Amino acid sequence: MVHNWHNFEDRDALAESLADLTERTLAAGIAKNGVASLALSGGSTPKLFFEVLSQRPLAWEKVLVTLVDERWVPVEHERSNARLVAEHFGKGPAKAARFIPLYTGADTPEDGVGAATLATEALPETFDVVVMGMGSDGHTASWFPAGDNLAAAIDPAQELPLLPMRAEAAGEPRITFTLPRLLTAKALILHIEGEEKRAVLDKARLDGDIEEMPIRAILRQDRVPTEIFYAP
Repeated sequence: MVHNWHNFEDRDALAESLADLTERTLAAGIAKNGVASLALSGGSTPKLFFEVLSQRPLAWEKVLVTLVDERWVPVEHERSNARLVAEHFGKGPAKAARFIPLYTGADTPEDGVGAATLATEALPETFDVVVMGMGSDGHTASWFPAGDNLAAAIDPAQELPLLPMRAEAAGEPRITFTLPRLLTAKALILHIEGEEKRAVLDKARLDGDIEEMPIRAILRQDRVPTEIFYAP
């Protein structure tokens, strides 16, 4: 379990530094493989980071972008992560990136997970950068406490890359990448802001059941170092 902490005085400084790391890692992936991949998270926390990263002078036409997880709602919906990415990241130079959505238009994520999995086969076998967030209940991705597929989603031996997820705290039904697929990342980043989130993370670092605070699945894995970016 390796956690590399990156602490910042404010959110502007965090956004710039996180964009630096992301840009640098994607550029290295492009130089080595001709293509790079990036998985982003939703919520309000990453908006500023999206805005900063979107303006970086990268060969974005060689970058494939997807989501760590998605609410099962159309892209026009105000709670769609795809809409959030389009509004705050899919502009400027980054507009040239290829976006691979997880929502397919099927009635339910259970109905759509097959098509979503097929679509994500366009991604390289390993992610260059995965940026994760964390909720006040200790969830990350759509790995919610008491989620109906939580145990399967965080199973280190899980072979499926995507699973549907339903939980009372999740609101809408969701679709999410599973733990092993996200741990293919060359750079695995946990982005949190605010003292409340810091207190949640500090609690998650203590002993306790992983399913009680699923962020522990990330914190306790030893496959790839976790880069923790924090600003108050």
